[in-house]
Amino acid sequence: MIVDCAVYQDGRRRAGGVELHDAYDAVRGSDDSWVWIGLHEPGAEEFDSVAREFELHELAVEDAIKAHQRPKLEIYGDTIFLVLRTACYVDKTEDVELGQIMLFVGRGFIVSVRHGPATDLHPVRLRMEERQDLLRCGPSAVLHAIVDKVVDDYAPVVLGVADDVEDVEKEVFSPGRPNVTERIYKLKRETVELHRATDPLIEPLGRLVRDEFDVVDDRIQPYFRDVVDHVKRANENVESLRELLNGILEANLTQVGVRQNEDMRKITAWAAIAAIPTVIGAIYGMNFQHMPELHWRLGYPAALLVMATICFLLYRKFKQIGWL
Repeated sequence: MIVDCAVYQDGRRRAGGVELHDAYDAVRGSDDSWVWIGLHEPGAEEFDSVAREFELHELAVEDAIKAHQRPKLEIYGDTIFLVLRTACYVDKTEDVELGQIMLFVGRGFIVSVRHGPATDLHPVRLRMEERQDLLRCGPSAVLHAIVDKVVDDYAPVVLGVADDVEDVEKEVFSPGRPNVTERIYKLKRETVELHRATDPLIEPLGRLVRDEFDVVDDRIQPYFRDVVDHVKRANENVESLRELLNGILEANLTQVGVRQNEDMRKITAWAAIAAIPTVIGAIYGMNFQHMPELHWRLGYPAALLVMATICFLLYRKFKQIGWL
């Protein structure tokens, strides 16, 4: 659906609405006017009119409709096509929700296509409409504002995942025996997904800093350096979390193995202790007529005493070596 369609002139939003089919005509031939169209999960028919109006490349249009693309920057003629992956941390379920934003930036227009619930762009639009100095720089100012918003949203997500990693680390080394393997793998999966959002974005943003693009205003280009620093920092934090989770997983598996060995030692020790009365009882239960001490009056208490003594000695020995 079309969320908003507005024309900006001389740093201000032009009063009154504008229809999609009139958007390009409203800025045609004007150097200080441009249009910003915002869409949320548009269908093929709905986006077709936008593509025809601004002559967007069919390959980029296909990516914008289907989504599920890795972050990238592609150039089609005079139009920049930038793909961003958004992220949002849900504290209640400890999940990371991912989405995508595709941006088409050309002479006199910017088209933002959002997929998923993460990163609402309406606050970005409101904030930009208060900065006339930036809006005078044209669509590239909006390009920077959206990219900056997406990258800034990574910080609370990384912080939320880091808190979960700290919690699971405490559980692994707690005195109890919680089974946290499933949670560790879930967190590893979330960090992998988050890494797929941050790591591939470094190169496209670096191009916006290094390369010269006609549609990127010279006054806006330096601002992308700060965004690159932020995404690099976020990516480094995600990589650190991945390494930490690998260490936690190894420690957890090691502890599981140690606990299994401890359990086996205990089972073996108790089996050895239980074997003594079993063996003695089995021997004197064979009912042979000429067995030694069979008719001895003290045979029964002596057998019990021997069983108890040997079992006690075995128990003390196993206790000393840590098997019990």
